[in-house]
Amino acid sequence: MHVHGYAALKKGGAMQPVQFDRKPLSAGEVAIDSTHCGVCHSDLHQVNDDWKNSLYPCLPGHEIVGTVREVGEGVTKYKAGDRVGVGCMVNSCQQCDYCKAGEEQYCSGPKSCTLTYNGPKVPDGTNSYGGYSNGIIVREEFVLSIPEAISSEEAAPILCAGVTTYQPMKHFKVKAGDTVGVAGIGGLGHMAIQTAKALGATVVALSTSPEKAEEAEKLGASKLIDMGDKKAVEEAKQSLDFLISTIPYPHDLNPYVGMMKTDSTIAVVGNLIEFPTIESGPLVMNRIRIAGSLIGGVADTQEILDFAAEKGIRPEIELIDIATIDDAFKRMKDEDVRFRHVIDMATIKTDGEAEAIATPERGEVVG
Repeated sequence: MHVHGYAALKKGGAMQPVQFDRKPLSAGEVAIDSTHCGVCHSDLHQVNDDWKNSLYPCLPGHEIVGTVREVGEGVTKYKAGDRVGVGCMVNSCQQCDYCKAGEEQYCSGPKSCTLTYNGPKVPDGTNSYGGYSNGIIVREEFVLSIPEAISSEEAAPILCAGVTTYQPMKHFKVKAGDTVGVAGIGGLGHMAIQTAKALGATVVALSTSPEKAEEAEKLGASKLIDMGDKKAVEEAKQSLDFLISTIPYPHDLNPYVGMMKTDSTIAVVGNLIEFPTIESGPLVMNRIRIAGSLIGGVADTQEILDFAAEKGIRPEIELIDIATIDDAFKRMKDEDVRFRHVIDMATIKTDGEAEAIATPERGEVVG
């Protein structure tokens, strides 16, 4: 499959047109013509090597929706013409305890899961190219069915932002009657508000941007607490059963800890870099857990797609031309998007100048 896309050729480099060949379709695989791809904050982190694990060329994108072009021998779940999605992973060992439990994101195989771009979760020099391209080939086990009720452009962000916020709520058993805080009202946060509300929780938005209050309430939040308002933060002391932090950069976690009830959980999904000093006293005195959570498995991703279709959960999106991706990155960093960019892959030009890059590797299923 000859493919055109956009990639950064070096750390922090501008995104530019590229072309390459994906390896030929093999047994058990699905070839997909991409129509849409969401723009995730992690794409910017990886282009800039903020997490110190980036590989170049870096061709991001793990919120992919498209149409099946062809299936390999043995594929039974999909056929040509089906509308499908691909999330954050394209492979895993399929044999370890985590994979068997439907938690492929924690695969403990030799290379860990193979991420949709930038290779295995545990870097070994193997690269993979993602959804900022007009075609991809994926193992059948990692392809998702898109519910008829959801448009392709709206489905794309659910494949990362949706499952990343849903999975910890499921794992830590958020239930009707709980009070859930959502820290950071952006691409992930605006999905978290809707999901927690659909689960029956009372949702409180937590932000340093009080001007987002009206939008947060439209999404389902009961109110927004301005984290810069010390009085409001103090009044919210020990009021939350669960908090999901979607903030993608280092920040002070201590004010959020003070909002947590005894035996409550803070789930961190946004900041993969570091936290400044965390005061341990409130954690000990109230048995508060600070936990991390990484995306979600294939089954969870399908589950949130179906749940979103049923409950009317939809990302708020802005459809963009792929040639404007650098501007989209800047706007995302400046919090100037409400709330998720989605690339219209029909805007990729296949007849212009494009840098030729090497054929990417992709992980092989063991056994």
